[in-house]
Amino acid sequence: MGIPADREAELLARVPTGLLIDGQWRDASGGRTFDVEDPATGKILLSIADASTEDGALAMDAAVAAQEDWARTAPRERGEILRRAFELVTERTEDFALLMTLEMGKPLAEARGEVAYGAEFLRWFSEEAVRISGRYSTSPDGKSRLLVNKKPVGPCLLITPWNFPLAMATRKIAPAVAAGCTMVLKPAKLTPLTSQLFAAVMMEAGLPAGVLNVVSTTSAGDVTGPILKDSRLRKVSFTGSTPVGQGLIRDAAENVLRTSMELGGNAPFIVFEDADLEKAVDGAMAAKLRNMGEACTAANRFIVQDTVADEFAEKFAARVGAMTTGRGTEEDTKVGPLIDGKSRDKVHALVIEAVDGGAVALVGGEPVDGPGYFYRPTVLKNVAADARILKEEIFGPVAPIVTFSTEDEAVALANNTEYGLVSYVFTKDLNRGLRIGEKLESGMLGLNAGVVSNAAAPFGGVKQSGLGREGGAEGIEEYLYTQYIGIADPFAG
Repeated sequence: MGIPADREAELLARVPTGLLIDGQWRDASGGRTFDVEDPATGKILLSIADASTEDGALAMDAAVAAQEDWARTAPRERGEILRRAFELVTERTEDFALLMTLEMGKPLAEARGEVAYGAEFLRWFSEEAVRISGRYSTSPDGKSRLLVNKKPVGPCLLITPWNFPLAMATRKIAPAVAAGCTMVLKPAKLTPLTSQLFAAVMMEAGLPAGVLNVVSTTSAGDVTGPILKDSRLRKVSFTGSTPVGQGLIRDAAENVLRTSMELGGNAPFIVFEDADLEKAVDGAMAAKLRNMGEACTAANRFIVQDTVADEFAEKFAARVGAMTTGRGTEEDTKVGPLIDGKSRDKVHALVIEAVDGGAVALVGGEPVDGPGYFYRPTVLKNVAADARILKEEIFGPVAPIVTFSTEDEAVALANNTEYGLVSYVFTKDLNRGLRIGEKLESGMLGLNAGVVSNAAAPFGGVKQSGLGREGGAEGIEEYLYTQYIGIADPFAG
């Protein structure tokens, strides 16, 4: 049994549809709006305010005006606001989960998991707010004292993606709040509703006006471009594709902005012959099909030792083939729709090219007929080494399998990409796992684990997968700068 229509309508009626600027929900200049669509049905969920250049400037003004007082707010108070927000989000798990399912498509069970994950950033950084520290020391020559202090970088531009509407917002907003920074948040136009509801919760938790401003828009460049050129901006944090991130880095260079970039991925999933294949398949299901494969951490290439490749492929395909596709609000749904028609067409084109190049679809390999943007979960075997599907981020429920013979060959295949976000390795040999981990060019490694994301851990990649880290003790440092004060020797004359 699915979610009643009146429950969906009641929730949508409580979602703010304006722009949040200086603590007030307001219409966009000129009254512009845009529609937010349910990817499972193609139907419109809500129409919300569509920010313009003028609205972005007002949001930036509000963030700048609030910065000084917010930076001086006691760390404990900032932490308590985050803690209250954690409690409010947790209490409203069903609301946030349903809203994400409606606008993004993921099954309710996965959406509830994202609420727990996203809320944890609020709790984690509520505790980190009071851990910001510096040092006082004597200089080596004894003639002065060294005072080192950490200060908030200042107003930040936060740009979030559509695939994890709550967690990507909390992962940026929570450390900014903890550090004492004000913000302009630009959510993805495909899934802005969760950010709208979360912003309302932050205000309910006691966040002062102007600290968080939200400008949903269909004209990202018109809104964020002038903000990036504003000399008062101090930082930009972006999660999304590498090409867009590269453009933002170029723009950020003009004002030498602090940047955090969590960009694309092409994660290898390596299975050695000594691995527990049942656990490897469990890990593969989590690493590939979580969020319909629409995750930068999704396993993109399955690199399996040739002696166990057939057995792994058979077991994996059996599990994948049993996955039920459908609207995320239905109880038996395991795989929801892709975000839009363009994404589904791209996934199918990659599959068709791979099959034309000799790959065999053990299961799936085609779109699902009917409304919405569904694609059948797919496992491909015998994929050619030069197939485009091994080079590009798939962002869909498709798993291409290639084989290797030696450890060195596995490492070479895994590192043969410009990306370096996360890797997965399954083996019973701990020394091998650690050895491979040191050889792999990635910011994160799942060793006998298909999920690595954790609020207490530093999330981020190397190469063209980005700059900086989110989460963990490192996450708050992205929103702080170091100030040194040299003090004359207090014992001198």
